[in-house]
Amino acid sequence: MKIEWKTFLADAGAEFAADHIAHFGNPEQEREVALSGLVFSDLSHLGVIAVYGDDAEAFLQSQFSNDIRLVTGSSSQLSAYCTPKGRMLGLMRVFRLGETYYLRLPQDTIEAVLQRLRMFVLRADVTLEDASENFVRIGISGEAAADELGTVMAKLPAEPDQIVHAGDISLLRVPGVRPRFEAYISSLENAGKLWDSLNVRGAPVGESAWRLLEILAGLPSIFAASSELFVPQMVNLQLVNGVSFKKGCYPGQEIVARMQYLGTLKRRMYLGRIDTDQPASPGDSLFTSTDSEQAIGRVVDAQLHPDGGQALLAVLQIKIAEAGDMHLGSSTGPLMVLEDLPYPFEA
Repeated sequence: MKIEWKTFLADAGAEFAADHIAHFGNPEQEREVALSGLVFSDLSHLGVIAVYGDDAEAFLQSQFSNDIRLVTGSSSQLSAYCTPKGRMLGLMRVFRLGETYYLRLPQDTIEAVLQRLRMFVLRADVTLEDASENFVRIGISGEAAADELGTVMAKLPAEPDQIVHAGDISLLRVPGVRPRFEAYISSLENAGKLWDSLNVRGAPVGESAWRLLEILAGLPSIFAASSELFVPQMVNLQLVNGVSFKKGCYPGQEIVARMQYLGTLKRRMYLGRIDTDQPASPGDSLFTSTDSEQAIGRVVDAQLHPDGGQALLAVLQIKIAEAGDMHLGSSTGPLMVLEDLPYPFEA
């Protein structure tokens, strides 16, 4: 995070944990208003990788789970980067500005993803670099989000995955229970103006509140702690337009395709609640009430919920999930109670 932007946020009341914003003084209230009102959040917990060069499109097409040819100046997509065994090293939202592709993903996975991608550049005309400092990143959510953004941009993305550009602002619409947007702004001055504009009728919130919105939208994140734990279908990536089964080869493609066409999926991601305020973390295990040795699931992400306890996304054995016997941490840990995702599973 640029020191000038960090100073701006500190003056606005931000409380920091490392370079991420923990909250703006009242995390409980922030989570509550995130589910009902207009909120905006600094997204410095998400980093950005830039990919450019004459062979950038072909290179990314050969590495990622989705069809990169469909990423244009007006559309973005989720895409996974897998090991040869089909396990996800990283999960990113890919968008394009001019001839440069940008990969938005959790900050703590950037170095590992960059290192692996660089191994396969070889003689291709491709440059990869951490471009997180190129943008101020702001998330906006709420029924009034479009109206507020309309005061600073003449055109807005109407549907999830769409993107529009105005000057030095690129605005993505992302899926959510309520309208949600991500703004990427290259000018600190204009980032400050947007923040101040949103601050008139909206409320700033920290990282936890924004991640709660991601969880309730049923959108997975892959952090360093959960890297290489899941195949794309385990986190429902095929249900949120994150996998193409018609494109060419990429690392792990045979395993991903076999799981899809042979019906071998035994685990999938569920939304649920647990009645505990003890923070759960990505990668934490879940067990049945009769066995504390063999894990039957892993946490994708979990955040405190304003109604009490935590909301979480977890990859679970399908048979166990249907029986409703999932406990966090041990066989006697708090019970996970399933809730409906905002999208259906396949028939």
